[in-house]
Amino acid sequence: MAMPRAARTERTPRRRSRLWIVAVAGAALVAFLYYKPVRAYVSASHQLEQRRAEVKALQREKNQLEQRLALSGQGQTLLQEARRLGYVRPGEHLFVVRGVKQWLAAHAQEAAGH
Repeated sequence: MAMPRAARTERTPRRRSRLWIVAVAGAALVAFLYYKPVRAYVSASHQLEQRRAEVKALQREKNQLEQRLALSGQGQTLLQEARRLGYVRPGEHLFVVRGVKQWLAAHAQEAAGH
């Protein structure tokens, strides 16, 4: 039994619209399923860029510290750094003098006044 031609043409638009709906629903499902992995990938790549920038900054700092360390092995530089930190040699006495700037400013005013 063959279907009449008119009946076949009525089903074809319905079939196309259903096929269109199924295709759109399938595409929406695929997009929904890929959303989280793609978002995680983008987030991870952003974090990776931040970490790379951090590593470069730390490498620059390390190089500077290594240069400073190489210079600090020399006698005068080592002595200056130790004095800056408040270290004294054995037998020396450490004196802490406070208010030097104020004293100098006061004596400068007195000297200017005479």
